[in-house]
Order: sequence, then structure tokens, then C-alpha cells
Amino acid sequence: MTDRSPQRSEQYSLSMMYGTYADILFVLFPFLVIGMQRLWDGRLYDTLMQPDLSIAAAILAGLAIGKFVLGLVTNRELGRYKERIVFFIALTLFVVLGPSIILMLSIVGNEEVPGFVAFVQPVLLIIAISLYSTAVSISNLLTRFGTEAFALGQDDGRPADSPEQDSRPRPAPLDLPRRTGNDRL
Repeated sequence: MTDRSPQRSEQYSLSMMYGTYADILFVLFPFLVIGMQRLWDGRLYDTLMQPDLSIAAAILAGLAIGKFVLGLVTNRELGRYKERIVFFIALTLFVVLGPSIILMLSIVGNEEVPGFVAFVQPVLLIIAISLYSTAVSISNLLTRFGTEAFALGQDDGRPADSPEQDSRPRPAPLDLPRRTGNDRL
């Protein structure tokens, strides 16, 4: 069993990585189409001066916050990680989502866009991709850790439902009254 566990964990991590980057590619696809159209028209530099990359960064930042929150609420026993997850949520808001929204509004509201926007937008997008990847990893680690904690009853690796389980109190089964033929709906 010990030989399969690292292999299964590695396969799970690889699947999560592919899923994460599939999400990122799905979000970026419409912006790729827009960029290819601008390239066709000979206006590729225009892409860097339009709010497209900021929009993509804001979408990924929102998805990252959602994943962080999912990791936060998945298992209440993982409260010791609460501060770290809240830190990553605040970091995502402060570093990516806020600046992306400010850039979008500034670009749309002004006729002349400063040159630094061509540098800042791709950097924001790269940071958003990194934070989204981190959020998915953290969420999956916490979710997997939470389910493994429930699946294993003790530190020695015995399943929770094994007869040798410790004598922790279990909740009483739900006792529902039975319906009789005379009950009204």
C-alpha cells in the first residue's frame, strides 16, 4: 500500500495541474482571439494599450479568491491555516484585482494611455496566473487533507471505521418517526 500512495498522490497532483492550466487557457482564450485579430490588422501593440489583459487578470484574480475561500470553508478543523488563506485573499485583492480594475477604468476613461500600461498589464496577468495556480493548489491540498483526516481515524493509518478504532463518541443515528396509513400529507 505504501508503494501506491506516492504514485496516486503524484497522479492526483498532475491531474490537478492539468485542470488548473486548462482553466487558465479557457479564461485566456477569448483574449487570444482578440489578440490574433489585432495581429491580423497589424495592431498587436494595441492589445497592450487596451484593457483586455487587465480584464483577464481580474477574472483570474476573482477565480483565485473563490478557490482560496473554498479552501477556507472546506474543513473547519483546518482553522490553523485561516490566517494564511486570508493573507492570500488580501494579497490577491491588493496586488492584482485592485490594480486591474483601476487600470481598466483608467484606460477606458482616458484618450491617451501612458506607455507604462504596456508593461504593467502583462505583469498583472502573470501574477494573476501564479496566484490562481497557488489558490488551486492550496484549495486541493486542504480539501484532500480534510478528506484524509476524515478517512483516517488515527495517526497509525487505520481506517476510521476499523474495529480497532479509538473510543471517541459517535453521533447518535437520526431517529425519524414512521408514517402510518392514517397520516395526512
